[in-house]
Amino acid sequence: MTRTEYGVGIGWRPEIAGFIASLPGLRFVEVIAESVPVEVPAALAALRDRGVAVVPHGTRLSLGGAEPVDPARVTQFASCAKLLGAPLASEHIAFVRAGGMEAGHLLPLPRTWEAVRAVVANVQTVLSELDVPLALEPIAALFDWPDDELAEEDFLTEILDRTGALLLLDVANVYANARNRGTDPIRLLDRLPLERVAYLHIAGGAEHDGLYHDTHTDPVPGAVLDLVAEVCARHRPPALMLERDGNYPPASTLRAELDAIAAASGYPAVTS
Repeated sequence: MTRTEYGVGIGWRPEIAGFIASLPGLRFVEVIAESVPVEVPAALAALRDRGVAVVPHGTRLSLGGAEPVDPARVTQFASCAKLLGAPLASEHIAFVRAGGMEAGHLLPLPRTWEAVRAVVANVQTVLSELDVPLALEPIAALFDWPDDELAEEDFLTEILDRTGALLLLDVANVYANARNRGTDPIRLLDRLPLERVAYLHIAGGAEHDGLYHDTHTDPVPGAVLDLVAEVCARHRPPALMLERDGNYPPASTLRAELDAIAAASGYPAVTS
């Protein structure tokens, strides 16, 4: 997936499996890795069998945790990629547990050298079992830690350089973080190694009490599509995908969102 152009894809969820199967131009989907423990769902296997690339996306490895990654979770993640015949796998630069407790959410890391070393060590453990490239996704965060030592672009680039991993760039996260921090998202895009982007995430969000939340349950705003166009004008990635994790709209609305992503990126529509 690092060089093959897959164009516009979508996150596979059982609730919209029928809609996804109906997309004639679809060439890749992403599935939550932890939802495929031992057997590929039939609808997902049918997509794979027709040549659609299926990418597992992890949510529970806790790559940014101070504790080493759980070997059992690493094995499940690597096995999932093999089971799917995936060209790539992805996970988050975040932590989800500490001291034996599970947070149930992706939590942001302090951008420190110590955190860089922790992420690198955990990624290397994953890569020792994973047979395909790994892409790392920076998350949306409502706050920054007070002891940050590195700018976001330097923190990410350091991790990518030390691990050889690719970047999964969530444009909705870039938008959310910039809006909540009062920073310029274009400045970040101009400082990231866009040539190392494996694919983009694109999703909607909503404002609540003065903060913008990356919900994955709301329409993709125009400002996020504008950022997609900015990324693609600089270095168009091999693939982009729509994330939707609930409050599913009618099929016509999902088709319109996929068409808007195609228009912003310059890739062909997958809906016809």
